[in-house]
Amino acid sequence: MRASKKVTGRRISGSMAGLAALAGLAGLAWAARDVPAALGGRLAGARADRAARSPQFRDGVFHNRPGTPITAPAPDRNLLRELLFGKQKRRPSAPVPLVRPVAATPVDPARELNVIWYGHATTLVEIEGRRVLLDPVWSERCSPSATLGPRRLHEPPVRLDELPHLDAILISHDHYDHLDMATVRELTARQSAPFLVPLGVGAHLDRWGVPADRIIELDWTQTHRVAELEITCAAAQHFSGRGLRRNGTLWSSWVVAGRQRRVYYTGDSGYFAGYAEIGAAYGPFDVTLIQIGAYDHAWASIHMFPEEAVAAHVDLRGGLLVPVHWATFNLALHDWSEPVDRLWAEAKARDVRLAVPRPGERVTVDDPPSVDGWWQAIA
Repeated sequence: MRASKKVTGRRISGSMAGLAALAGLAGLAWAARDVPAALGGRLAGARADRAARSPQFRDGVFHNRPGTPITAPAPDRNLLRELLFGKQKRRPSAPVPLVRPVAATPVDPARELNVIWYGHATTLVEIEGRRVLLDPVWSERCSPSATLGPRRLHEPPVRLDELPHLDAILISHDHYDHLDMATVRELTARQSAPFLVPLGVGAHLDRWGVPADRIIELDWTQTHRVAELEITCAAAQHFSGRGLRRNGTLWSSWVVAGRQRRVYYTGDSGYFAGYAEIGAAYGPFDVTLIQIGAYDHAWASIHMFPEEAVAAHVDLRGGLLVPVHWATFNLALHDWSEPVDRLWAEAKARDVRLAVPRPGERVTVDDPPSVDGWWQAIA
């Protein structure tokens, strides 16, 4: 009798363990349900033929300019240990202050130029009566999974349904912190603006249901006119990829030029001679939006250090510098506030005009707010 009870107990325990395993597998399947779609599409057909004709494309992938050594982040035991156990303060100690944008003061539309930074690289440019959205990411994580990957350190200051009518949406490259499937799908449904993207990125948009007539793919130096704006795809020094395969799509920076006002956005890039060339060809710029965060000596060629960001701004013949690509996602080993602290010090040393808005705060380029160090109180 006692032996029979033991056998029954083992059977029950085994059944419970089996049910728990099935539940775990079901949970993993649920968590991963969107991952295949989030990985995006691949070059094929006419899109692949066009890519093959690009000066940036050879041996089946896109490349940076000749002679550029590229060190992209790679799995490393010491790096993983530092990410898990390092002593850096990679998160703010209090909530990041958000600003709800209010209607802009009416100005001469021909002279209008405002910037609203929503966090990380996501930025709205208001230029001469037009609205251009850069690298929109509204999801909770920059990851193919909704449950795993870097999580936001602050909420978006506005909802996607609160955005104004957009004239263009620009994507710099296909990394998850710049190209987000859920955000693209919602913008496709809510807006009518075209997506301007570097070569190959249209394959991802195709897979996510963006109509073909709303996808404009450009190579470096190519220009497309949208609503009286000339938008140019410009060079950058970076890499691409949403899975194990790298560099199947191109990466870029962007020039947004109206009749009187000019804006430059770096996307993600290491510091390179191309900035001086872009400044000479398309500048001077009223404002530059420059990546300052997620740098490390291990990948110095594909992300700028803050001091290099100031040097790039000078090369570009920029007026006002507004930093982006910091504060929202924890993507490197430096302290949360280090990028902007270093940037502020270098800007003062080189007499560069700087604005550091809170997420959601409108910067009027001709009358920017003074830098007040708001981030230092929560660092």
